[in-house]
Amino acid sequence: MSNHIQRILIAIVGIPLVIILCLTGGIYFFAFVVILSAIALHEFYKLTEAKGAKPLRILGLVTGLIVNASFYHPKLKTCIVSWFESQGILIPFPSQTQLLFMILLVTIAVFTMVELFRNNGSVLMNLSSTIFGILYVSLFFGTFIGLRELFVPFDFPISRYFPSPASYTDPIITAQVYRWGGYTVLSVLVMIWICDSAAYYGGKAVGRHKLFPRVSPNKTWEGAMFGFIFSIVTALAAKYIVLDYLSVGSALIIGLIVGVFGQIGDLVESLFKRDAGVKDSSNLIPGHGGVLDRFDSLLFVSPLVYLYLDFILFS
Repeated sequence: MSNHIQRILIAIVGIPLVIILCLTGGIYFFAFVVILSAIALHEFYKLTEAKGAKPLRILGLVTGLIVNASFYHPKLKTCIVSWFESQGILIPFPSQTQLLFMILLVTIAVFTMVELFRNNGSVLMNLSSTIFGILYVSLFFGTFIGLRELFVPFDFPISRYFPSPASYTDPIITAQVYRWGGYTVLSVLVMIWICDSAAYYGGKAVGRHKLFPRVSPNKTWEGAMFGFIFSIVTALAAKYIVLDYLSVGSALIIGLIVGVFGQIGDLVESLFKRDAGVKDSSNLIPGHGGVLDRFDSLLFVSPLVYLYLDFILFS
């Protein structure tokens, strides 16, 4: 079976599943991203092992899960605080930023102490590869969970779009806002997929000038421009089809983020693979390589879209 046929078959099965999970949200979307994050982190650690590192794989994967969970903060807080209250205990609970900061501080301290007793290869390489993997994979994937969870009452500025005082408690309005969250994460994925396809086919058709031959010999400037233009067009289309809470300017900014940083994310992962001397991060997905190969652009796009919406547009 050719690589192209494998890609088509995977898309037929995978795309409807991704659409359902994005629109459903909640624990299902959270679990989906956590699984992707864990597999991608495992693949990243395999790349570092090819360079002689001995990452703290189990500790890294567990910590990655906790980092992912920190972006599910409102529901995590409700669950934990409610359980303690049922036991008659009142506890303080950190904000999302405080929680993430605490996790990273404890992680660095614990991992360093573990290496004191481990005596397996280079301590500097082991710690660097383990912690960087958590930051590059788990933290960046976690922002995709955070992006989906921005569209809940008191995180999303409902009153800006629905001025009624009862908007925050109106189930019809809150359901609409949560649907916007599903459309947003799905639109980001679609922008990335269209950007990748446009860059590939545009570069194949008219590409002449190499973009970054040391890292990815087949990519061209012409292909990159095709990807950039189509990501902008897709962002504008998404604004008018499903993301009516966005202005044209905001849609352009998100399209620009995808068109520029999505392609940079692809190049960065190619750099890692080239350094490790492998073609794909794994062969888990027929025709696509590994999870890290399939979602390398998202790792750079998601944090920037999350920060733009949370700290600029919704602030």
